[in-house]
Amino acid sequence: MNSFNLLFLFIFLIINSTTQAQNPTYLFQFCTKNQTNSNSLYHSTLKTLFSSLSSNATNNNEFYTTTIPSKTPSNTAYGLFMCRGDVSSPLCQQCVANATQKLSTDTDCSSSKQAVIWYDECMVRYSNTSFFSTVTTSPAFYLVSTANITNQESFMSLLSVTMNESADKAAANSSVGTKKYATKEARISGFQTLYSMAQCTDDLSSQDCSTCLSVAIANLPQCCNGKTGGRVLVPSCNIRYELYPFYRNIAPSPVPSAPPVIVPPTTNSNLGGSSGISSGTIVAIVVPITVAALLFIIGICFLCIRGWKKKHDSAAAQDPKTETDITTVESLRFDLSTLEEATNKFSEANKLGEGGFGEVYKGVLLSGQQIAVKRLSKHSGQGGEQFKNEVELVAQLQHRNLARLLGFCLEREEKILVYEFVANKSLDYILFDPEKQRLLYWTRRYKIIGGIARGIQYLHEDSRLKIIHRDLKASNILLDGDMNPKISDFGMAKLFGVDQTKGNTSRIVGTYGYMSPEYAMHGDFSSKSDVYSFGVLIMEIISGKKNSSFYETGAAEDLASYAWKLWNNGTPLELVDHTIRESYTPNEAIRCIHIGLLCVQEDPDDRPTMPTIVLMLDSHTVTLPVPKQPAFFLQSGADQQMPTIQISQSDNN
Repeated sequence: MNSFNLLFLFIFLIINSTTQAQNPTYLFQFCTKNQTNSNSLYHSTLKTLFSSLSSNATNNNEFYTTTIPSKTPSNTAYGLFMCRGDVSSPLCQQCVANATQKLSTDTDCSSSKQAVIWYDECMVRYSNTSFFSTVTTSPAFYLVSTANITNQESFMSLLSVTMNESADKAAANSSVGTKKYATKEARISGFQTLYSMAQCTDDLSSQDCSTCLSVAIANLPQCCNGKTGGRVLVPSCNIRYELYPFYRNIAPSPVPSAPPVIVPPTTNSNLGGSSGISSGTIVAIVVPITVAALLFIIGICFLCIRGWKKKHDSAAAQDPKTETDITTVESLRFDLSTLEEATNKFSEANKLGEGGFGEVYKGVLLSGQQIAVKRLSKHSGQGGEQFKNEVELVAQLQHRNLARLLGFCLEREEKILVYEFVANKSLDYILFDPEKQRLLYWTRRYKIIGGIARGIQYLHEDSRLKIIHRDLKASNILLDGDMNPKISDFGMAKLFGVDQTKGNTSRIVGTYGYMSPEYAMHGDFSSKSDVYSFGVLIMEIISGKKNSSFYETGAAEDLASYAWKLWNNGTPLELVDHTIRESYTPNEAIRCIHIGLLCVQEDPDDRPTMPTIVLMLDSHTVTLPVPKQPAFFLQSGADQQMPTIQISQSDNN
């Protein structure tokens, strides 16, 4: 009986939710302080703009941009509206009408030259300067649930993965003008599901959409850590997650209705008598029986599902690990025979590359999935402990800019790591090749710099573990089919405690040329050691030159010294790779060089943190401090000057 009550309550709630009057839900608005008076020409132009936006929402448009020209260019008005991807046309129309009405009458916004207003169902934005096809991530507005999730670390890890997958789906529509909206669901436990949504304005390119959503997602640990629901709203995109389905299915499957009961006509010879059964009587008998039978079947199914869930939850209670909490690496184990078959017994034809710790092969599993198989050398510096370190660390890391570990093999003296396959190999493979480096035009290089920064930020600040990579370099940055960077090779990574900020070692590991001076000279390492390596990477990506061999050019001892020389001479753009001189954006290039110089300063305390670096890259309004002279770099061609410390090269570079 309780099951039937629950079933009827569920049906009632569905019916009730669809029959309620749907009114747009106001969230927030932002208006600039630069205002006009009510009699100005721009104010008149805005009225025309609002009318255009509102009227075009009636044409089944979910996204629309318009420009209202003026004789005076400064009084031209640019505007757009975007409705949430799952919102029906009537509700979209009503939302845009409400938004434009509020903007035109609100005392705070009616005279502003720029404004943006958010409803749950739509967003309207206008300005006196064109913002179309441009990523804008400020101002940002957050809405957060007051309730906390129980297993916060596991939940935030799942949220990061799910939200990034939503972002990837939303940005996948590469052509401008296509809907950039996506949802994703993920199972938290047997009875809890995570619902996520990501959306960009349709005028953005796939790359710009991805950039905007990455900025929004990066705010989740700060605004919504451990909360059961939250959203981040910025002018060019927005994200949201909840523990209940807050969006509608765009194309719901039709609910099958009960088949009609066909009652054949009765042939009654005794038309004048009362003993015959009429058609109405038959219908009155058959229909209730049919409905009762259907309800009985539904009830049985409901009980079966509830029983299965109960058993599933009971099993989950006995095993405290959730589906996303990979606390044991045994579930990731591959058989050696499987990997041998996938790589054709590690054939030379499938070999992707070779480093100091072993070789990497391309493989294809029986399912058709492509994999990268890292077969560690039996004589490499990475022993059993380092192998275990990499497996345990990487298995717990989930970020779009980190290489994803699929599994491992520890069999017959073999130590093998299985990663996701990336189509474009490593950054050094393309960046330092005179022909291939042309594939890395400026927007791609800028995206790679930002992606690496966000990946390192995740390692330092946002993952459940605080990790210092200690071997960041171009060969450890993989590039997928869209040239998105993925940090790899965590064999040298160091796990820090919650309150630990520094460490020291007598065994220096890493790659010469990328190591910070305090680490190379004294074994002192911290998150600022990775910041230094990132600064070197920035110089390499911008110049297309390899730091470790730059002294051979005679221009300077190393890239950092050369960049510093150009900076002081007022000619920093001479550092830019000549192959991208026609495509690069000078302001972005100068900003990157500036950030790179800040990263390679000698004193670790002078170097910015990774969250600050990400902010510097994403916001062009942040004022950067003046850089100091970079740390002195000892060249490998001057070994007689090297300090007497043990340096473990992790590859042949």
